[in-house]
Amino acid sequence: MKQKIKLGKTQELAVVKKTGFGVYLNTIDGEESEKILLPKAQVPEGTELKDILSVFVYKDSEDRPIATMLEPELEIGGTARLYVKEVTPIGAFLEWGIPKDLLLPFKEQLYEVKEGDAVLVTLYLDKSERLCASMKVYEHLRCDSPYNKDDEVSGRVYEISENFGVFIAVDDKYSALLPKKEVFEKYHINQPVYARVAQVLEDGRLTLSVKKKIPEQMNEDAELILNCLKNAGGFLPFNDKSAPDAIKGRFHMSKNAFKRATGNLLKKHLITIENDGIHLL
Repeated sequence: MKQKIKLGKTQELAVVKKTGFGVYLNTIDGEESEKILLPKAQVPEGTELKDILSVFVYKDSEDRPIATMLEPELEIGGTARLYVKEVTPIGAFLEWGIPKDLLLPFKEQLYEVKEGDAVLVTLYLDKSERLCASMKVYEHLRCDSPYNKDDEVSGRVYEISENFGVFIAVDDKYSALLPKKEVFEKYHINQPVYARVAQVLEDGRLTLSVKKKIPEQMNEDAELILNCLKNAGGFLPFNDKSAPDAIKGRFHMSKNAFKRATGNLLKKHLITIENDGIHLL
């Protein structure tokens, strides 16, 4: 099969010509018609014709394909968190480990980025065959994480859905979801999240929970309700008949978690639950 030189990828190419300003590279089988320049400053000492070099290929400021021995932080199809170097009328430019900064067009931004922001992006080729960044990373996140159920993980929010919940990139590269039923606060894009793996789905995607295992979480929830009672003077107008949204808004927990916690407090004879609400004993 004919080998091609690929933009946005690290690949092994052969030295086919030496000049005073660098060496020209081609595919190992020599089938690519257009040869790629590796500038002199990056040519390893002692390089000879037919040597094989591992290089990354991108386009220079004049839109000509060029090779580099430097290792970029991002390749086609991958994801990485990159820093915004500057914002211009055509979009934001990101630092990514090679001389030419990477353009993040406005249409590929999920919110208005600022200089110094660290943004999670993927790399793609636009219609003009130029390498660009996009914050729309869902399809490029991996589903082969090393994590198992109950592992603690960290990640950042990259998308928020009213129907499904909060989408999180664990370690900036693995696909995960904090389901709507687990969302007890207002999240924003790029927010750090620390959570527990509640489930590893068949396709490898992770389902997360910001709550701990039930016994441990129940004790924390009970302590929270107890403190709220003390701060409110010993009474709160909530009981088993309270609306789930009202409980979520006041205590940041589900109605089931609320019932488990108040049941725990009842067993310890710390509260009573009446028709009008919870009373501290």
